[in-house]
Amino acid sequence: MDGLPQISDDMGSLPDLGDFGGMGDFDMPPPVSRMPARLPKRAKAAIIVKLLAAQEVKLPLASFPEEMQVELAHQLTDLRYIDKNTLTSVVEEFLEELEAIGLSFPGGLEGALNVLDGTISPTTASKLRSNAGFSLTGDPWQRIADVDIPRLLPILQEESVEVGAVLLSKLKVAKAAQLMSMLPGERARRVAYAISMTASVSPEVVQRIGISLAAQLDSQPTFAFTEEPPERVGAILNFSSSATREGVLEGLDETDKDFADEVRRNIFTFANIATRIDPRDVAKVVRGVEQEQLIKALAGATGDAAKSTEFILSNMSKRMAEGLREEMDNLGKVKETDAEEAMNAVVAAIRDLESSGEIFLLTGDD
Repeated sequence: MDGLPQISDDMGSLPDLGDFGGMGDFDMPPPVSRMPARLPKRAKAAIIVKLLAAQEVKLPLASFPEEMQVELAHQLTDLRYIDKNTLTSVVEEFLEELEAIGLSFPGGLEGALNVLDGTISPTTASKLRSNAGFSLTGDPWQRIADVDIPRLLPILQEESVEVGAVLLSKLKVAKAAQLMSMLPGERARRVAYAISMTASVSPEVVQRIGISLAAQLDSQPTFAFTEEPPERVGAILNFSSSATREGVLEGLDETDKDFADEVRRNIFTFANIATRIDPRDVAKVVRGVEQEQLIKALAGATGDAAKSTEFILSNMSKRMAEGLREEMDNLGKVKETDAEEAMNAVVAAIRDLESSGEIFLLTGDD
């Protein structure tokens, strides 16, 4: 080309380098600013993922559709080196898009139902899933993990031991252990052995099992009441007068003795305190009741309920017990209705302590 020195094939005839040869008087020119590389959005997404991963940010990539995860992996494979200008440009574009977002919505039906959880009825949610034909996006195991134990137990009992093994393997250890403990011994041993064989199960098979189980759970009918009938009747009778309670139980004995026995097991009254409250928990019970109500309950208890009065007084400090006995004497005779109301207040306080996990009611086996 004109104007350029001609370099021959003979390495000995290179042009004179002059001052360049020693590099002594050579001043490096300022670096030339490079324009950011033009990249497709998929490559930019891969850059952001790599950058966040380098900062140890945990990204929920497993919730993406499988094809999107595969494409992201391919993009990360194809990329090699990104210059600083390009990286800065990609990050700035990403931040601009984030700042432009006013509100984001979850993708897919399951995400929408998670947002609406607690605001729409279980029947409506089940119907929506059913109408969708169970073509759910995301991880079905996440939904299965949120299902309560009473709904999971029938599946574990009725499905094959191999499916049961996969189910327990995908649940949190505490929940899986609780389910395992509810199985008959032989069934539990077979499921435990099947778990040892799950190492060779492919992710695709696990995903198909998850989708199938999620579909089963969605097809289960929704019941209006969460408690069993004996629990509901027992809860009502707990706060009924003793005359009403005994009359109802006598009537149930005549019509359905087994049901009456179930109801009795779910009843907790003031008279049960002496046999079902741990002596160490008496102080918690006493603190949870207004003193005026406590004194009326202790003073007004008769028959079997009087045993609970002595139980409470004998499991507190001597000084406090003497003070309560003195106030009971000063109160005199308590009307039956006032005594019932006060004893129900004590029972309600015990139920609150039980539901919060502060105390546990003893059973006949304790």
